[in-house]
Amino acid sequence: MKRPKLKKASKRVSCSKRYKIQKKVREHARKLRKEAKKKGVSKRVKKDLGVPSSAPFKEEILREAEQRRQQIEEEKQRKRQAKKEERAQKRKKEKEPASKETEPKVKRARQDEDSEKQTAPDKNSKQYLCSELNKVIDASDVVIEVLDARDPLGYRCPQLEEAVLQREGNKKLLLVLNKIDLVPKENVERWIQCLQQEFPVVAFKASTQIKDKTVQAKKSRIVASNEVLDKSRGAACFGNSLLTELLSSLAASKQDEASLRVGVVGFPNVGKSSLINSLKGVLACNAGVKRGITKSMQEVHILKNVKLIDSPGVIASRSNPPASMALRSLQVEEGQESVLEAVRTLLKQCDKTQIMLQYTVPDFRNSLEFLSLFAKKRGFLQKGGIPNTEQAATAFLADWTGAKMSYHCKAQENSSLPAYMSDAVVAEMKNGWDLNQLQRGNEESLKGVKFPNQASSISIISKGPTAGLLNVSDVSEEKPGVAATEAEQNDENNEPEQTTEEASETVEPEKQKEPLKKQPGRVQFQSVPIDISRSTDDAYDFNTDFK
Repeated sequence: MKRPKLKKASKRVSCSKRYKIQKKVREHARKLRKEAKKKGVSKRVKKDLGVPSSAPFKEEILREAEQRRQQIEEEKQRKRQAKKEERAQKRKKEKEPASKETEPKVKRARQDEDSEKQTAPDKNSKQYLCSELNKVIDASDVVIEVLDARDPLGYRCPQLEEAVLQREGNKKLLLVLNKIDLVPKENVERWIQCLQQEFPVVAFKASTQIKDKTVQAKKSRIVASNEVLDKSRGAACFGNSLLTELLSSLAASKQDEASLRVGVVGFPNVGKSSLINSLKGVLACNAGVKRGITKSMQEVHILKNVKLIDSPGVIASRSNPPASMALRSLQVEEGQESVLEAVRTLLKQCDKTQIMLQYTVPDFRNSLEFLSLFAKKRGFLQKGGIPNTEQAATAFLADWTGAKMSYHCKAQENSSLPAYMSDAVVAEMKNGWDLNQLQRGNEESLKGVKFPNQASSISIISKGPTAGLLNVSDVSEEKPGVAATEAEQNDENNEPEQTTEEASETVEPEKQKEPLKKQPGRVQFQSVPIDISRSTDDAYDFNTDFK
Protein backbone atom coordinates (compact mmCIF):
# COMPACT_ATOMS: atom_id res chain seq x y z
CA MET A 1 0.00 0.00 0.00
CA LYS A 2 1.27 3.43 -0.90
CA ARG A 3 1.86 5.50 2.18
CA PRO A 4 0.95 9.20 2.23
CA LYS A 5 3.53 11.99 1.84
CA LEU A 6 5.91 9.66 -0.09
CA LYS A 7 6.67 9.75 -3.80
CA LYS A 8 6.83 5.98 -4.24
CA ALA A 9 5.86 2.93 -2.20
CA SER A 10 8.35 1.41 0.20
CA LYS A 11 10.07 -1.84 -0.69
CA ARG A 12 10.20 -3.03 2.89
CA VAL A 13 8.79 -6.52 3.56
CA SER A 14 8.08 -8.28 6.81
CA CYS A 15 10.67 -10.84 7.94
CA SER A 16 8.22 -13.74 7.79
CA LYS A 17 7.35 -12.96 4.17
CA ARG A 18 11.03 -12.62 3.20
CA TYR A 19 11.95 -15.96 4.82
CA LYS A 20 9.00 -17.63 3.08
CA ILE A 21 10.21 -16.39 -0.32
CA GLN A 22 13.74 -17.64 0.34
CA LYS A 23 12.36 -21.06 1.37
CA LYS A 24 10.28 -21.33 -1.83
CA VAL A 25 13.34 -20.47 -3.93
CA ARG A 26 15.40 -23.18 -2.22
CA GLU A 27 12.65 -25.77 -2.75
CA HIS A 28 12.37 -24.85 -6.42
CA ALA A 29 16.13 -25.14 -6.94
CA ARG A 30 16.18 -28.51 -5.19
CA LYS A 31 13.34 -29.75 -7.44
CA LEU A 32 15.23 -28.70 -10.58
CA ARG A 33 18.38 -30.47 -9.43
CA LYS A 34 16.43 -33.71 -8.80
CA GLU A 35 14.85 -33.63 -12.28
CA ALA A 36 18.22 -33.01 -13.88
CA LYS A 37 19.72 -35.91 -11.95
CA LYS A 38 16.94 -38.26 -13.12
CA LYS A 39 17.44 -37.23 -16.76
CA GLY A 40 21.22 -37.66 -16.46
CA VAL A 41 21.94 -34.02 -17.33
CA SER A 42 24.88 -32.47 -15.50
CA LYS A 43 26.44 -29.02 -15.86
CA ARG A 44 29.95 -30.33 -15.42
CA VAL A 45 31.56 -31.15 -18.78
CA LYS A 46 33.75 -34.24 -18.74
CA LYS A 47 37.36 -33.49 -19.68
CA ASP A 48 38.71 -35.17 -22.80
CA LEU A 49 41.50 -37.44 -21.58
CA GLY A 50 42.98 -37.74 -25.04
CA VAL A 51 45.20 -40.56 -26.22
CA PRO A 52 47.04 -42.25 -23.33
CA SER A 53 50.82 -42.29 -23.46
CA SER A 54 50.97 -46.11 -23.32
CA ALA A 55 48.83 -46.51 -26.48
CA PRO A 56 50.73 -47.76 -29.56
CA PHE A 57 50.97 -45.49 -32.62
CA LYS A 58 50.04 -42.46 -30.50
CA GLU A 59 51.74 -39.97 -32.83
CA GLU A 60 49.94 -41.35 -35.90
CA ILE A 61 46.56 -41.18 -34.15
CA LEU A 62 47.17 -37.57 -33.11
CA ARG A 63 48.32 -36.69 -36.64
CA GLU A 64 45.19 -38.21 -38.16
CA ALA A 65 42.98 -36.37 -35.66
CA GLU A 66 44.71 -33.08 -36.51
CA GLN A 67 44.27 -33.68 -40.26
CA ARG A 68 40.59 -34.49 -39.72
CA ARG A 69 40.12 -31.28 -37.73
CA GLN A 70 41.83 -29.22 -40.45
CA GLN A 71 39.61 -30.77 -43.13
CA ILE A 72 36.48 -29.91 -41.16
CA GLU A 73 37.73 -26.36 -40.67
CA GLU A 74 38.52 -25.96 -44.38
CA GLU A 75 35.08 -27.26 -45.30
CA LYS A 76 33.44 -24.72 -43.00
CA GLN A 77 35.58 -21.94 -44.46
CA ARG A 78 34.65 -23.00 -48.02
CA LYS A 79 30.95 -22.97 -47.21
CA ARG A 80 31.26 -19.58 -45.52
CA GLN A 81 33.06 -18.13 -48.54
CA ALA A 82 30.45 -19.56 -50.93
CA LYS A 83 27.63 -17.96 -48.90
CA LYS A 84 29.47 -14.66 -48.91
CA GLU A 85 29.88 -14.75 -52.70
CA GLU A 86 26.19 -15.58 -53.14
CA ARG A 87 25.19 -12.61 -51.01
CA ALA A 88 27.55 -10.34 -52.94
CA GLN A 89 26.13 -11.45 -56.30
CA LYS A 90 22.59 -10.99 -55.02
CA ARG A 91 23.42 -7.50 -53.81
CA LYS A 92 25.04 -6.68 -57.14
CA LYS A 93 21.94 -7.77 -59.08
CA GLU A 94 19.75 -5.58 -56.91
CA LYS A 95 21.97 -2.54 -57.53
CA GLU A 96 22.23 -2.96 -61.33
CA PRO A 97 18.92 -1.33 -62.36
CA ALA A 98 19.58 1.81 -60.27
CA SER A 99 21.78 4.33 -62.09
CA LYS A 100 24.21 6.76 -60.47
CA GLU A 101 21.99 9.73 -61.34
CA THR A 102 19.07 8.29 -59.39
CA GLU A 103 21.20 7.73 -56.27
CA PRO A 104 20.49 10.11 -53.36
CA LYS A 105 22.76 13.14 -52.99
CA VAL A 106 23.84 12.19 -49.46
CA LYS A 107 25.10 8.80 -50.65
CA ARG A 108 27.04 10.37 -53.53
CA ALA A 109 28.59 12.95 -51.18
CA ARG A 110 29.67 10.16 -48.81
CA GLN A 111 31.31 8.28 -51.67
CA ASP A 112 33.15 11.44 -52.77
CA GLU A 113 34.43 11.96 -49.22
CA ASP A 114 35.69 8.38 -49.08
CA SER A 115 37.55 8.82 -52.36
CA GLU A 116 39.11 12.08 -51.08
CA LYS A 117 40.27 10.32 -47.90
CA GLN A 118 41.94 7.62 -49.97
CA THR A 119 43.83 10.19 -52.07
CA ALA A 120 44.74 12.44 -49.08
CA PRO A 121 48.52 12.77 -48.48
CA ASP A 122 50.21 11.29 -45.44
CA LYS A 123 50.68 14.09 -42.89
CA ASN A 124 53.63 12.31 -41.28
CA SER A 125 55.64 12.15 -44.52
CA LYS A 126 58.62 14.47 -45.01
CA GLN A 127 57.32 15.61 -48.39
CA TYR A 128 54.09 16.86 -46.83
CA LEU A 129 55.91 18.68 -44.00
CA CYS A 130 58.26 20.37 -46.50
CA SER A 131 55.36 21.51 -48.67
CA GLU A 132 53.53 22.95 -45.62
CA LEU A 133 56.66 24.83 -44.52
CA ASN A 134 57.06 26.32 -48.01
CA LYS A 135 53.40 27.38 -47.96
CA VAL A 136 54.00 29.27 -44.69
CA ILE A 137 57.09 31.04 -46.11
CA ASP A 138 55.26 32.02 -49.32
CA ALA A 139 52.18 33.31 -47.48
CA SER A 140 54.12 35.39 -44.90
CA ASP A 141 55.16 39.04 -44.98
CA VAL A 142 57.37 38.60 -41.91
CA VAL A 143 59.07 35.32 -40.97
CA ILE A 144 59.93 34.75 -37.30
CA GLU A 145 62.67 32.16 -36.81
CA VAL A 146 62.40 30.81 -33.26
CA LEU A 147 65.75 29.80 -31.73
CA ASP A 148 66.45 27.92 -28.51
CA ALA A 149 68.54 30.20 -26.29
CA ARG A 150 70.52 27.19 -25.01
CA ASP A 151 72.12 26.71 -28.46
CA PRO A 152 71.05 29.57 -30.78
CA LEU A 153 73.66 28.81 -33.45
CA GLY A 154 72.75 25.12 -33.56
CA TYR A 155 69.05 25.93 -34.02
CA ARG A 156 69.67 28.22 -36.99
CA CYS A 157 68.96 26.78 -40.42
CA PRO A 158 70.98 28.42 -43.25
CA GLN A 159 68.76 26.88 -45.96
CA LEU A 160 65.64 28.36 -44.33
CA GLU A 161 67.14 31.85 -43.98
CA GLU A 162 68.44 31.78 -47.56
CA ALA A 163 65.01 30.69 -48.86
CA VAL A 164 63.31 33.58 -47.02
CA LEU A 165 65.78 36.13 -48.38
CA GLN A 166 65.44 34.86 -51.98
CA ARG A 167 61.61 34.87 -52.04
CA GLU A 168 59.78 37.71 -53.72
CA GLY A 169 57.97 40.42 -51.78
CA ASN A 170 60.83 41.79 -49.60
CA LYS A 171 60.08 39.51 -46.68
CA LYS A 172 61.42 40.48 -43.25
CA LEU A 173 63.25 37.95 -41.06
CA LEU A 174 63.13 38.32 -37.27
CA LEU A 175 64.96 36.11 -34.76
CA VAL A 176 63.23 35.24 -31.47
CA LEU A 177 65.46 33.85 -28.71
CA ASN A 178 63.09 31.60 -26.74
CA LYS A 179 63.64 29.78 -23.38
CA ILE A 180 65.94 32.49 -22.03
CA ASP A 181 65.04 31.41 -18.46
CA LEU A 182 67.13 28.24 -18.94
CA VAL A 183 70.41 30.05 -19.76
CA PRO A 184 72.68 32.26 -17.58
CA LYS A 185 72.04 35.98 -18.05
CA GLU A 186 75.56 36.83 -19.27
CA ASN A 187 75.28 34.15 -21.96
CA VAL A 188 71.93 35.52 -23.20
CA GLU A 189 73.31 39.06 -23.45
CA ARG A 190 76.33 37.87 -25.47
CA TRP A 191 74.14 35.89 -27.86
CA ILE A 192 71.82 38.88 -28.42
CA GLN A 193 74.83 41.07 -29.28
CA CYS A 194 76.20 38.37 -31.60
CA LEU A 195 72.94 37.72 -33.48
CA GLN A 196 72.02 41.43 -33.78
CA GLN A 197 74.90 41.85 -36.23
CA GLU A 198 72.75 40.00 -38.83
CA PHE A 199 69.05 40.23 -37.87
CA PRO A 200 66.88 41.95 -35.23
CA VAL A 201 66.61 39.75 -32.11
CA VAL A 202 63.81 39.58 -29.51
CA ALA A 203 64.46 37.92 -26.13
CA PHE A 204 61.41 35.83 -25.25
CA LYS A 205 60.19 33.51 -22.53
CA ALA A 206 56.94 31.71 -23.43
CA SER A 207 54.33 30.75 -20.86
CA THR A 208 53.91 26.99 -20.44
CA GLN A 209 50.73 27.12 -18.30
CA ILE A 210 48.19 28.62 -20.70
CA LYS A 211 44.77 26.99 -20.35
CA ASP A 212 42.17 26.36 -23.02
CA LYS A 213 39.59 29.14 -23.33
CA THR A 214 36.77 26.58 -23.29
CA VAL A 215 37.77 25.45 -19.77
CA GLN A 216 36.36 27.77 -17.14
CA ALA A 217 38.71 28.55 -14.28
CA LYS A 218 37.49 27.73 -10.79
CA LYS A 219 36.76 30.76 -8.62
CA SER A 220 38.93 30.72 -5.53
CA ARG A 221 38.51 33.00 -2.53
CA ILE A 222 42.09 32.46 -1.39
CA VAL A 223 44.76 34.41 -3.26
CA ALA A 224 48.17 32.70 -3.46
CA SER A 225 50.85 34.46 -1.46
CA ASN A 226 53.52 33.60 -4.03
CA GLU A 227 51.63 35.10 -6.97
CA VAL A 228 54.38 37.66 -7.59
CA LEU A 229 57.11 35.00 -7.37
CA ASP A 230 55.28 32.86 -9.89
CA LYS A 231 56.19 35.38 -12.63
CA SER A 232 59.67 33.86 -12.90
CA ARG A 233 58.31 30.36 -13.45
CA GLY A 234 56.22 28.60 -16.09
CA ALA A 235 53.16 30.85 -15.71
CA ALA A 236 55.00 34.09 -16.53
CA CYS A 237 55.69 35.34 -20.05
CA PHE A 238 58.32 37.90 -21.04
CA GLY A 239 58.80 39.61 -24.39
CA ASN A 240 55.20 39.21 -25.60
CA SER A 241 54.31 42.91 -25.23
CA LEU A 242 57.48 43.95 -27.10
CA LEU A 243 56.86 41.53 -29.97
CA THR A 244 53.20 42.56 -30.23
CA GLU A 245 54.11 46.27 -30.37
CA LEU A 246 56.76 45.68 -33.05
CA LEU A 247 54.36 43.70 -35.26
CA SER A 248 51.47 46.15 -34.80
CA SER A 249 53.69 49.13 -35.68
CA LEU A 250 54.94 47.31 -38.79
CA ALA A 251 51.36 46.44 -39.77
CA ALA A 252 50.31 50.08 -39.35
CA SER A 253 53.11 51.25 -41.65
CA LYS A 254 51.90 48.97 -44.46
CA GLN A 255 50.39 50.76 -47.45
CA ASP A 256 47.64 48.25 -48.18
CA GLU A 257 44.79 47.49 -45.77
CA ALA A 258 45.44 43.73 -45.65
CA SER A 259 46.51 42.30 -42.32
CA LEU A 260 50.17 41.54 -41.66
CA ARG A 261 50.84 37.80 -42.04
CA VAL A 262 53.62 36.55 -39.78
CA GLY A 263 54.99 33.02 -40.26
CA VAL A 264 56.57 31.27 -37.25
CA VAL A 265 59.22 28.74 -38.29
CA GLY A 266 62.03 26.75 -36.66
CA PHE A 267 63.19 23.28 -35.68
CA PRO A 268 60.95 20.99 -33.59
CA ASN A 269 60.55 21.81 -29.88
CA VAL A 270 61.93 25.38 -30.04
CA GLY A 271 58.56 26.74 -28.85
CA LYS A 272 56.76 27.94 -32.00
CA SER A 273 53.26 26.97 -30.83
CA SER A 274 54.01 28.17 -27.27
CA LEU A 275 55.03 31.57 -28.66
CA ILE A 276 51.73 31.88 -30.56
CA ASN A 277 49.75 30.82 -27.47
CA SER A 278 51.60 33.37 -25.34
CA LEU A 279 50.87 36.20 -27.79
CA LYS A 280 47.24 35.14 -28.14
CA GLY A 281 46.72 34.59 -24.40
CA VAL A 282 44.77 31.33 -24.89
CA LEU A 283 45.57 27.80 -26.04
CA ALA A 284 45.20 28.34 -29.79
CA CYS A 285 47.75 25.74 -30.97
CA ASN A 286 48.62 22.33 -29.59
CA ALA A 287 51.96 22.34 -27.78
CA GLY A 288 53.84 19.72 -25.76
CA VAL A 289 57.16 18.08 -24.94
CA LYS A 290 56.77 15.54 -27.75
CA ARG A 291 58.44 16.64 -30.98
CA GLY A 292 56.52 17.02 -34.22
CA ILE A 293 53.03 17.75 -32.80
CA THR A 294 52.26 20.44 -35.44
CA LYS A 295 51.71 18.76 -38.82
CA SER A 296 50.19 21.54 -40.95
CA MET A 297 49.96 25.35 -41.15
CA GLN A 298 47.45 27.07 -38.85
CA GLU A 299 46.40 30.74 -38.85
CA VAL A 300 45.78 32.58 -35.56
CA HIS A 301 44.60 36.22 -35.26
CA ILE A 302 46.31 38.01 -32.35
CA LEU A 303 45.32 41.56 -33.40
CA LYS A 304 42.92 43.10 -35.86
CA ASN A 305 45.67 43.65 -38.41
CA VAL A 306 48.18 40.93 -37.40
CA LYS A 307 47.82 37.23 -38.20
CA LEU A 308 50.28 34.53 -37.06
CA ILE A 309 50.81 31.30 -39.04
CA ASP A 310 52.04 28.22 -37.20
CA SER A 311 54.17 25.77 -39.19
CA PRO A 312 55.59 22.25 -38.76
CA GLY A 313 59.21 21.94 -37.68
CA VAL A 314 62.09 22.10 -40.14
CA ILE A 315 63.31 18.62 -41.11
CA ALA A 316 66.99 18.18 -40.24
CA SER A 317 69.22 16.69 -42.92
CA ARG A 318 70.92 13.39 -42.16
CA SER A 319 74.30 14.93 -43.04
CA ASN A 320 74.36 16.79 -39.69
CA PRO A 321 76.47 15.63 -36.71
CA PRO A 322 74.88 13.00 -34.44
CA ALA A 323 74.55 15.45 -31.51
CA SER A 324 72.53 17.88 -33.66
CA MET A 325 70.32 15.07 -34.94
CA ALA A 326 69.61 13.81 -31.41
CA LEU A 327 68.21 17.21 -30.35
CA ARG A 328 66.71 18.63 -33.54
CA SER A 329 65.51 15.72 -35.71
CA LEU A 330 62.51 13.40 -35.54
CA GLN A 331 64.53 10.18 -35.95
CA VAL A 332 63.59 8.88 -32.48
CA GLU A 333 59.86 9.57 -33.03
CA GLU A 334 59.97 7.92 -36.48
CA GLY A 335 61.86 4.88 -35.15
CA GLN A 336 65.01 5.48 -37.24
CA GLU A 337 67.16 5.87 -34.11
CA SER A 338 66.81 4.33 -30.66
CA VAL A 339 66.39 6.51 -27.58
CA LEU A 340 69.39 4.84 -25.95
CA GLU A 341 71.63 5.81 -28.88
CA ALA A 342 70.42 9.43 -28.73
CA VAL A 343 71.16 9.62 -24.98
CA ARG A 344 74.60 8.10 -25.54
CA THR A 345 75.35 10.77 -28.16
CA LEU A 346 74.22 13.58 -25.83
CA LEU A 347 76.26 12.30 -22.88
CA LYS A 348 79.39 12.33 -25.06
CA GLN A 349 79.03 16.11 -25.47
CA CYS A 350 78.82 16.84 -21.72
CA ASP A 351 81.21 16.84 -18.80
CA LYS A 352 80.57 13.86 -16.52
CA THR A 353 80.87 15.85 -13.27
CA GLN A 354 78.22 18.35 -14.42
CA ILE A 355 75.83 15.51 -15.31
CA MET A 356 76.45 13.87 -11.92
CA LEU A 357 75.71 17.14 -10.09
CA GLN A 358 72.66 17.96 -12.23
CA TYR A 359 70.98 14.57 -11.79
CA THR A 360 72.53 13.74 -8.36
CA VAL A 361 73.80 10.32 -9.44
CA PRO A 362 77.11 8.65 -8.45
CA ASP A 363 80.02 8.06 -10.79
CA PHE A 364 79.25 5.96 -13.87
CA ARG A 365 81.32 4.34 -16.61
CA ASN A 366 79.00 4.45 -19.63
CA SER A 367 75.58 5.59 -20.76
CA LEU A 368 73.87 2.31 -19.82
CA GLU A 369 75.10 2.54 -16.24
CA PHE A 370 73.99 6.19 -16.06
CA LEU A 371 70.50 5.28 -17.29
CA SER A 372 70.30 2.47 -14.70
CA LEU A 373 71.20 4.92 -11.90
CA PHE A 374 68.84 7.54 -13.33
CA ALA A 375 65.99 5.00 -13.53
CA LYS A 376 66.49 4.01 -9.88
CA LYS A 377 66.56 7.69 -8.92
CA ARG A 378 63.27 8.47 -10.71
CA GLY A 379 61.61 5.16 -9.81
CA PHE A 380 61.48 3.74 -13.36
CA LEU A 381 61.59 0.09 -12.32
CA GLN A 382 60.27 -3.05 -13.98
CA LYS A 383 59.11 -6.27 -12.34
CA GLY A 384 61.72 -7.58 -9.94
CA GLY A 385 63.30 -4.13 -9.39
CA ILE A 386 65.07 -4.11 -12.79
CA PRO A 387 65.75 -0.50 -14.00
CA ASN A 388 63.72 0.48 -17.05
CA THR A 389 66.47 2.10 -19.12
CA GLU A 390 64.13 2.76 -22.07
CA GLN A 391 61.78 4.89 -19.95
CA ALA A 392 64.73 6.63 -18.28
CA ALA A 393 66.22 7.47 -21.71
CA THR A 394 62.89 8.92 -22.87
CA ALA A 395 62.65 11.09 -19.75
CA PHE A 396 66.28 12.25 -20.15
CA LEU A 397 65.70 13.20 -23.80
CA ALA A 398 62.47 15.02 -22.86
CA ASP A 399 64.43 17.10 -20.32
CA TRP A 400 66.87 18.22 -23.02
CA THR A 401 64.38 18.91 -25.80
CA GLY A 402 61.72 20.41 -23.50
CA ALA A 403 61.85 23.50 -21.29
CA LYS A 404 63.47 21.86 -18.26
CA MET A 405 67.21 21.21 -18.61
CA SER A 406 69.55 24.19 -18.27
CA TYR A 407 72.54 24.06 -20.61
CA HIS A 408 74.33 26.72 -22.63
CA CYS A 409 76.88 27.29 -25.41
CA LYS A 410 79.48 30.02 -25.60
CA ALA A 411 78.70 32.85 -28.00
CA GLN A 412 80.96 33.48 -30.97
CA GLU A 413 83.22 36.48 -30.43
CA ASN A 414 84.41 37.16 -34.01
CA SER A 415 81.70 35.90 -36.34
CA SER A 416 81.64 36.68 -40.05
CA LEU A 417 78.52 36.99 -42.19
CA PRO A 418 77.31 33.84 -44.00
CA ALA A 419 77.64 33.51 -47.78
CA TYR A 420 73.98 34.39 -48.40
CA MET A 421 74.25 37.59 -46.29
CA SER A 422 75.78 40.97 -47.06
CA ASP A 423 75.86 44.43 -45.47
CA ALA A 424 73.05 45.58 -47.76
CA VAL A 425 70.86 42.64 -46.74
CA VAL A 426 71.56 43.32 -43.03
CA ALA A 427 70.56 46.99 -43.45
CA GLU A 428 67.41 46.00 -45.34
CA MET A 429 66.39 43.48 -42.65
CA LYS A 430 66.76 46.12 -39.91
CA ASN A 431 64.84 48.72 -41.90
CA GLY A 432 61.26 49.22 -40.69
CA TRP A 433 61.88 48.11 -37.09
CA ASP A 434 62.25 50.48 -34.14
CA LEU A 435 65.68 49.32 -32.91
CA ASN A 436 65.64 51.60 -29.83
CA GLN A 437 62.31 50.18 -28.73
CA LEU A 438 63.68 46.68 -29.39
CA GLN A 439 66.73 47.32 -27.18
CA ARG A 440 64.64 48.78 -24.32
CA GLY A 441 62.18 45.86 -24.50
CA ASN A 442 64.97 43.28 -24.35
CA GLU A 443 66.50 45.01 -21.32
CA GLU A 444 63.14 44.96 -19.50
CA SER A 445 62.67 41.26 -20.31
CA LEU A 446 66.13 40.42 -18.99
CA LYS A 447 65.41 42.32 -15.76
CA GLY A 448 62.22 40.37 -15.04
CA VAL A 449 63.40 36.81 -15.77
CA LYS A 450 64.98 34.68 -13.05
CA PHE A 451 68.10 33.18 -14.68
CA PRO A 452 69.95 30.07 -13.50
CA ASN A 453 73.42 30.25 -12.02
CA GLN A 454 76.43 29.76 -14.27
CA ALA A 455 77.66 26.85 -12.14
CA SER A 456 74.31 25.01 -12.22
CA SER A 457 74.07 25.14 -16.04
CA ILE A 458 75.73 22.44 -18.17
CA SER A 459 78.22 23.77 -20.71
CA ILE A 460 78.34 22.13 -24.16
CA ILE A 461 80.11 22.93 -27.44
CA SER A 462 77.86 24.01 -30.30
CA LYS A 463 78.21 22.05 -33.56
CA GLY A 464 77.31 25.07 -35.71
CA PRO A 465 74.17 25.71 -37.79
CA THR A 466 72.01 22.69 -38.58
CA ALA A 467 71.28 21.93 -42.24
CA GLY A 468 67.59 21.52 -43.06
CA LEU A 469 65.48 20.19 -45.93
CA LEU A 470 63.03 22.52 -47.66
CA ASN A 471 62.49 20.98 -51.11
CA VAL A 472 60.62 17.74 -51.78
CA SER A 473 63.35 16.65 -54.23
CA ASP A 474 65.98 16.93 -51.48
CA VAL A 475 63.90 14.66 -49.23
CA SER A 476 63.51 11.92 -51.85
CA GLU A 477 67.22 11.96 -52.79
CA GLU A 478 68.51 12.33 -49.23
CA LYS A 479 71.24 9.94 -48.13
CA PRO A 480 73.51 9.97 -45.08
CA GLY A 481 76.30 12.24 -46.23
CA VAL A 482 79.99 12.43 -45.50
CA ALA A 483 79.57 15.28 -43.00
CA ALA A 484 78.08 13.01 -40.35
CA THR A 485 80.91 10.49 -40.60
CA GLU A 486 83.53 13.24 -40.55
CA ALA A 487 81.90 14.78 -37.48
CA GLU A 488 81.93 11.42 -35.72
CA GLN A 489 85.65 11.01 -36.51
CA ASN A 490 86.40 14.52 -35.24
CA ASP A 491 84.46 13.83 -32.06
CA GLU A 492 86.44 10.67 -31.47
CA ASN A 493 89.77 12.39 -32.15
CA ASN A 494 88.96 15.49 -30.07
CA GLU A 495 87.23 13.64 -27.25
CA PRO A 496 88.29 14.96 -23.82
CA GLU A 497 89.98 12.75 -21.27
CA GLN A 498 87.03 12.70 -18.83
CA THR A 499 83.82 12.08 -20.75
CA THR A 500 80.69 10.14 -20.00
CA GLU A 501 81.80 7.24 -22.17
CA GLU A 502 84.87 5.81 -20.43
CA ALA A 503 87.41 3.37 -21.74
CA SER A 504 85.20 0.46 -20.63
CA GLU A 505 83.25 0.73 -23.86
CA THR A 506 86.37 0.90 -26.03
CA VAL A 507 88.72 -1.52 -24.27
CA GLU A 508 88.82 -4.00 -27.12
CA PRO A 509 90.56 -2.78 -30.30
CA GLU A 510 88.94 -3.11 -33.70
CA LYS A 511 91.08 -6.10 -34.66
CA GLN A 512 89.66 -8.12 -31.79
CA LYS A 513 86.06 -7.19 -32.62
CA GLU A 514 86.21 -8.37 -36.25
CA PRO A 515 86.29 -12.17 -35.60
CA LEU A 516 83.44 -11.79 -33.11
CA LYS A 517 81.26 -10.13 -35.76
CA LYS A 518 81.90 -12.91 -38.26
CA GLN A 519 80.82 -15.70 -35.88
CA PRO A 520 78.17 -14.22 -33.55
CA GLY A 521 76.93 -17.64 -32.42
CA ARG A 522 80.25 -18.81 -30.86
CA VAL A 523 82.04 -17.57 -27.79
CA GLN A 524 85.70 -16.77 -28.39
CA PHE A 525 88.28 -16.27 -25.67
CA GLN A 526 91.02 -13.78 -26.33
CA SER A 527 94.55 -14.69 -25.39
CA VAL A 528 96.01 -12.70 -22.49
CA PRO A 529 99.76 -11.89 -22.58
CA ILE A 530 101.70 -13.18 -19.55
CA ASP A 531 104.64 -11.31 -18.10
CA ILE A 532 107.34 -13.99 -17.55
CA SER A 533 109.73 -11.58 -15.88
CA ARG A 534 107.55 -11.46 -12.74
CA SER A 535 107.78 -15.25 -12.15
CA THR A 536 109.79 -16.26 -9.05
CA ASP A 537 111.68 -19.39 -8.08
CA ASP A 538 109.01 -20.42 -5.57
CA ALA A 539 106.33 -20.68 -8.32
CA TYR A 540 105.01 -24.21 -8.81
CA ASP A 541 105.54 -25.75 -12.29
CA PHE A 542 102.59 -27.88 -13.31
CA ASN A 543 104.49 -29.37 -16.27
CA THR A 544 106.58 -31.53 -13.93
CA ASP A 545 103.56 -33.55 -12.74
CA PHE A 546 101.10 -33.23 -15.65
CA LYS A 547 102.62 -34.13 -19.03
